[in-house]
Amino acid sequence: MLDGMNPAPVSRRARPAKAPLSRDVIIETGLRILDREGLVALTMRRVAQELDTGAASLYVYVANRDDLMAAMLDHVLGTLAEPTGGDWRERLGALIEAAVTAMSRHEGLALVALGAIPTGENALVLIDRMLALLAEGGVDERTNSWAVDLLFLHITAAAAEQSAYNTKGMRAEVHIAEVTERYAALPADRYPMIAAMREELTSGDGDSRAKWALRVLIEGILATRAT
Repeated sequence: MLDGMNPAPVSRRARPAKAPLSRDVIIETGLRILDREGLVALTMRRVAQELDTGAASLYVYVANRDDLMAAMLDHVLGTLAEPTGGDWRERLGALIEAAVTAMSRHEGLALVALGAIPTGENALVLIDRMLALLAEGGVDERTNSWAVDLLFLHITAAAAEQSAYNTKGMRAEVHIAEVTERYAALPADRYPMIAAMREELTSGDGDSRAKWALRVLIEGILATRAT
């Protein structure tokens, strides 16, 4: 460019066309921001900025941030595959483990399910699958209905815990080592049971404990009829 000359104006028609807004586009953008920048950065304004539009434009498709987070959770639950092979217990366990893994990949997303019973399309598919598997195991309808609430709470809590580890960049093994060191330093006269059982309290890995917890839940459901 020659000195003293103003740059030629750029026609709006020459700019690349923006992708049309939709609920799906907003959800996918929200997930990208959440994974890249974290939960604090996920605001309606930040999503609008990423989409090169104003925040007001988003409210045509999502009511608010809470609605966006709920929609993001439901989108993630839509990635679950139908378990195949094994008996109903094994398929139910595989489905629950897949849901925990999917939800835990995104910071804070599991916590959305703690505030209300999820009623999105994919959440309902997950609930329906769990109901069907429990029914296959001979669980009566009332117990089945209550059991699904318990299992969904387990999924949410396990995913939130794993997500917290992921966010902090800390492996569970590192945290267990820190807890073990803390237990070893406790005075036995004040904490006699912890001192006596400290090795067992930190025994096993996360996977074996998760499988045990799920087995306890399923066997407890079978043994405890809702009345």
